[in-house]
Amino acid sequence: MPDPLIAVTGCNGSVGKRVVLCALKHGYHVVGIDFSPRVPDDPTPEFTFIQADLTDFDATLKALSGCEAVLHLAALPQPGDYRVKVHNNNVVISWNILQAAAELGIKRIAQASSVNVLALVYSRAHSFRYFPLDEEHPTEPDEPYGLSKVICELQAQTIVRRHPDMRVASLRLHWSVEHARKHDHSSNAKHDLWGYVQEDSAAEAFILAVTHSTEAWTTAAEAFFIVAPQTFSTRDTMDLIREHYPDIPIKSGKTVSGRASFFDCDKAARLLGWVHD
Repeated sequence: MPDPLIAVTGCNGSVGKRVVLCALKHGYHVVGIDFSPRVPDDPTPEFTFIQADLTDFDATLKALSGCEAVLHLAALPQPGDYRVKVHNNNVVISWNILQAAAELGIKRIAQASSVNVLALVYSRAHSFRYFPLDEEHPTEPDEPYGLSKVICELQAQTIVRRHPDMRVASLRLHWSVEHARKHDHSSNAKHDLWGYVQEDSAAEAFILAVTHSTEAWTTAAEAFFIVAPQTFSTRDTMDLIREHYPDIPIKSGKTVSGRASFFDCDKAARLLGWVHD
């Protein structure tokens, strides 16, 4: 019996490349899909590259044909000029992926969302209700990139209402890095809550999101924060909260100690079996 065929969109990106390698390691045949040409370094015969414009629905349908799962990372990764290009590009692509998967009978999709569904580094001001931040927190970005990710999560909820046998995981990735370095003095650190995710750990989350049992999911479309359990900062997190966010409470039933992340990834651990490595 042939190995399962899995699609990875945005396969030329920094995380996309790691997702391809992770999928191959897990025994999948991989179809990598990207708008830009592939650098000729394809790792094994089990990898096939398709250059495609995923804003074109027919091209999307063709590229995903024959696949059993989709790991969707293709998107413009920040707000650009804060006008229309990023929002329109990302929203059209995410819907095309979900609708094409539905029409092709593909049941498992993991799509790249972002911590920027909250008001973080790209927004004018934060609106945090409590720490640590979890998936119950309101999503209130004021910029087009974060909005495009809120919409992709809404699109997932929409597609599963019409196709209830589908399961869609929206992975809210933080800033992805190859190595966990300290960036205490970054001008953006406060506005990003000193967070990150290591690329290979992010890649593993994508594989788990389409292979792990969904019996414990409460809905057919779930969102998950995918963030390292500690901050980049060398300071205790409570010290950072007292200095920079003194009016933000700690959520009832939660504690923050040491360099603990501002993001609570317990849901990803419970429902996906994901733990940051």
